[in-house]
Amino acid sequence: MVTMVQALNRALGDAMRADPSVVVFGEDVGTLGGVFRVTDGLTKEFGPDRCFDTPLAESGIVGVAVGMAMQGLRPVVEMQFDAFAYPAFEQVASHVAKLRNRTRGAVQTPIVIRVPYGGGIGGVEHHSDSSEGLYAQVPGLKVSTPATVSDAYVLLREAIADPDPVVFFEPKRLYWSTAEIDLPASAPGSGRAEIRRPGSDVTLMTYGPSVPLALEAADAATAELGLDVEVLDLRTLVPLDEASIIDSISRTGRGVVVTEAPSFAGPAAEIAALAHEHCFYSLAAPIRRVTGLDIPYPPPAYEHHYLPSVERILDTLLDLEWEEPFTRAA
Repeated sequence: MVTMVQALNRALGDAMRADPSVVVFGEDVGTLGGVFRVTDGLTKEFGPDRCFDTPLAESGIVGVAVGMAMQGLRPVVEMQFDAFAYPAFEQVASHVAKLRNRTRGAVQTPIVIRVPYGGGIGGVEHHSDSSEGLYAQVPGLKVSTPATVSDAYVLLREAIADPDPVVFFEPKRLYWSTAEIDLPASAPGSGRAEIRRPGSDVTLMTYGPSVPLALEAADAATAELGLDVEVLDLRTLVPLDEASIIDSISRTGRGVVVTEAPSFAGPAAEIAALAHEHCFYSLAAPIRRVTGLDIPYPPPAYEHHYLPSVERILDTLLDLEWEEPFTRAA
C-alpha cells in the first residue's frame, strides 16, 4: 500500500535523480522532512544544497525561486499551508506568471509551488483555505490538484518537468489515503479530466479533496434515489479539460459542481458557466453548485457546517428538475 505522501515524496526524489537542476526548499522541508513529511529523506540523499530549509518568509521563498529559475534551475518550493502563501501572491502574480511573456520567451520560470490546502483536518485559521481559484485567475500559471495516489505522483512529475510555472495544490485530508499501486505510477496526463464513476442521469464535477466525497454521494444517490451519477475528476484547473465537461454534461443533461472553495467567483462558478454556455440545449436543469460558504474559514468545531457534505449534495440533486419528483428513501 502506498500513501499520497509517499507518492509525492517518490515523485520529488525521482525528479531530483533524473535532473540535477531540480532543487527543493521551503519552511522545515530539510531536516524535519516537512510538516507532513512529504520531503522526508531528501536532504539526506541529495544534500543541503538541493533540499534545504528557508526562513519563515513566503515572499522571499518565491522570490529566490524566481532568481534560481532565471539561472536555469527548476525550483520546487513548499508553502507549508494554503493561507501561508498569501504574502507570496504578489511575487507569483507579478513575476512567476509573467516573466516568460514579459521577455518574449527569453526567460522561463519552471517553478513548482506546492500548496497543502483544504479542510477536513480540524485545522485552525490559515490552515484550511482553498485558494486555488485565486491562482487559476492569473494568466501564465498552471494549476493542478490530485485526488488519487497515482495522480499525486504523475501530476507532480509532470509539473516539475513543465517549462511553465505550476501551482500544485495537495489536499491535506487525502495525504494519508492509500492505494495498491507500484511506483512510478501511470495516469492520464495533466490537462485531462478522468471519469471516476460513469453514470447517465447527472454529473458531479469536482477535483482534489472533494472527489472521494462526490463518489460517496454518488453511491448514496444510487441507493436512496435510484440515480445513476457520473463523477468527473477535473484533476487540472488550468488548463481545464473543457471537452470532457461538455461531453459528460451533454450525455447526462444535469450537473452539480462540488468544491471546498467559496462559491462567489470561485472555480465552481467558472465550471458552471462553461457548462451552461456549451451545453445549454442539452440541459434538463440549471447547473448547481455545492461549495464552501462565502465566509472566512470557521473554527475546527464548525468546519462540518462549512464544507460540502453528502447531505448537501443529495439535497442539491433532489432540487434539480426531474420528470418525476424524488423523495429521500427512509
